[in-house]
Amino acid sequence: MPRFSIVVPSHGVAGRLSQALDSVLAQSFGDFELIPVCDAPDAPAADVVTGYAERDSRVTPVYSPPSDGLAGARNTGLRAAVGGHVLFLDGDDVLVPGALAALDARLGETGDVDVLYFEHERTPWWEGDPTNLAAPLLARTPEGAFAPGRAPRLTGVALPAWSAAYRRLFLTEQGLAFPGDHYTDVGFGGLVTLRAERVAALRAVVVRHLLRRQGNLLGLPGEHHAELLDQAELVLTRAVEQGLPADRRSPLFEQLFAAVLKTAAHPRRLTSGRRAFFRRASALYRRHRPDGYRTPGGSLGVQHRLLACGSYPAFRTLRAVNRGVLRAAALLPRPRGLRTRLRYAAALRLPLDRNLVVYCAYWGRGYACNPAAIHAKARELAPHLRSVFLVEPDAVGSVPPGVEYAVIGSPTYWRVLARAKYLVNNANFADAVVKRPGSVHLQTQHGTPLKTMGADQATYPVVAAATGSIARLLARVDRWDYNLTSNRHSTEMWERAFPSTHETLEYGYPRNDVYCTASAEDVARVRKELGIPDGKMALLYAPTHRDYATGFETGLDLAEFCETIGDDYVVLLRAHYFYDQGSSRGGGRIIDVTGHRSSEDVCLAADALITDYSSIMFDYANLDRPIVVYADDWDVYRETRGVYFDLMELPPGRVARTPGELAAVFRDGSWADESAAALRAAFRERFCQFDDGRAAERVVRRVLLGEPPESIPPVVPLAERVPAPAATLVRS
Repeated sequence: MPRFSIVVPSHGVAGRLSQALDSVLAQSFGDFELIPVCDAPDAPAADVVTGYAERDSRVTPVYSPPSDGLAGARNTGLRAAVGGHVLFLDGDDVLVPGALAALDARLGETGDVDVLYFEHERTPWWEGDPTNLAAPLLARTPEGAFAPGRAPRLTGVALPAWSAAYRRLFLTEQGLAFPGDHYTDVGFGGLVTLRAERVAALRAVVVRHLLRRQGNLLGLPGEHHAELLDQAELVLTRAVEQGLPADRRSPLFEQLFAAVLKTAAHPRRLTSGRRAFFRRASALYRRHRPDGYRTPGGSLGVQHRLLACGSYPAFRTLRAVNRGVLRAAALLPRPRGLRTRLRYAAALRLPLDRNLVVYCAYWGRGYACNPAAIHAKARELAPHLRSVFLVEPDAVGSVPPGVEYAVIGSPTYWRVLARAKYLVNNANFADAVVKRPGSVHLQTQHGTPLKTMGADQATYPVVAAATGSIARLLARVDRWDYNLTSNRHSTEMWERAFPSTHETLEYGYPRNDVYCTASAEDVARVRKELGIPDGKMALLYAPTHRDYATGFETGLDLAEFCETIGDDYVVLLRAHYFYDQGSSRGGGRIIDVTGHRSSEDVCLAADALITDYSSIMFDYANLDRPIVVYADDWDVYRETRGVYFDLMELPPGRVARTPGELAAVFRDGSWADESAAALRAAFRERFCQFDDGRAAERVVRRVLLGEPPESIPPVVPLAERVPAPAATLVRS
């Protein structure tokens, strides 16, 4: 039997789960079992956990559906536990180094107490000083093991479940489990302390609680806050049934109603039903107030007295006075120019147009990428919707005939942004755009992240300087309702890079649908449009942007490369879109396709891809055609830009470090041999999970038509997909 069982619920924290698991597995004390609780075997967190379970036999995952909530996940983990003591660790928290050794040593001193309480540290996600709210409470507890009556203020309701280790047989013999769906720590903590006979304290930090930027569900508005009263009533009723003495009931009562009053007075938690909440709390207060209870002083005491007499109007007035602030200034429109501000403000007062969809791609660079693919599918499946594409003045020519558009900065631009029910973008709308109640923002992204993104860029000075204010970036992220992803890796990394409350849609990238739907005739047409000679193999060379470089430099002499590999090839040069200057850099056997509207068309035309660290490799892999990585400055790029995984260990094909090596893989044929195909197959398995040709349909049905998740077409398995045929290659 292991000394400790550590239960780790993982719902919604797949991107940060690995740090929690690593913190446990790195402990110097190794006598434990680690029980991650996943939503299902195919859930995002399960992908993370599977690798740990394969590497370490102490990791034993179990499953609990999201509908069972945090309480259900913890109870499932508890039922699976076999250790002497049980710890509950949230999936985005960590054990500090030496934590388990310290717990084991303390239990050796106190004996196997029912509960060992310990300190925890709440760490702000971004900046600010950590806090240790448990330290003052535990500082006044007796030395060694003691009965709870000797420390009456240690009621259990003021400490989270992950701030204690519980003797497993005590929990099972007493039939203790996490109650309800919300505020479950309040109910569990109170019931545990009521039933415990011997407890102890460790006055040291064991858990580092990493506060989420978006907070947790208990900080969001909703009817679930009424469950705080359920938990308070449960604990107080059990206390009465147990005959708890008044000296213990008074601090329990006071701590429970401190939480109740905080919720009742919070301006955003109870958006409706405030009066009903107050009345029920008032009845509960009067029924369970201990004899001789003395109300606290100050404003809190006034709230106690108003609750005791059930005076909701007076309480509401006091709450308004104490708040004393206007609604968040962030809701005010901030476009530049007085006339524009007034026009936009006037449009914001008009009702939302529930049939209006606004699209934008690459900050208005044209009709492209995922927004264009969704727009095209919406015209087919939702013709009742009016669609407007936002473009810069010099990109108007990229808009196909029949597509309505608005020039960025024009009066029409601000009017449709103010009125649209749906806003779709693969980057972000301007800072001045207001997220209106009832509007739906869909972030489609425009690539799979190899390089660090969003908040993760902050630790890389060169990148952070180019990105600008991370705080402003995250303010834009807060407008998202949905975030699109094309593979499980992206799901996890976007969660880290863009922490907020949006929902992730694992539907695939709509722009990649064409890789499963295009025909040989489509491929031939595109090749003809690009000027690729018949019978020639087209190699797409697509290098990415370097944050530490100025201007576009290929890092490769393409003319010399073409001369070296022979006459059978032509090179399609596609520079990063930052460097689309409208002028050709081609000539001879080099065809500059940087300015071509559709990256997808260029990929269809190419028989193979040569790239460095561009996300185009993830999209191109859907075609199951050869990919060669030219990594001449990988070490510099990795250290300067930051990456999420080592591409050299998980490449999509052959890797070349010098121009000579790159030419050699084409001269000897290894760019397309069986070993290269095996690397590509493993890469596709990891990064082509959801791109099956129906991504746009799934997005339109779920977001624009409001169909329920269960009615959305499932993803076609990778083995059953048939990618668009290459012009000159025969796929194995």
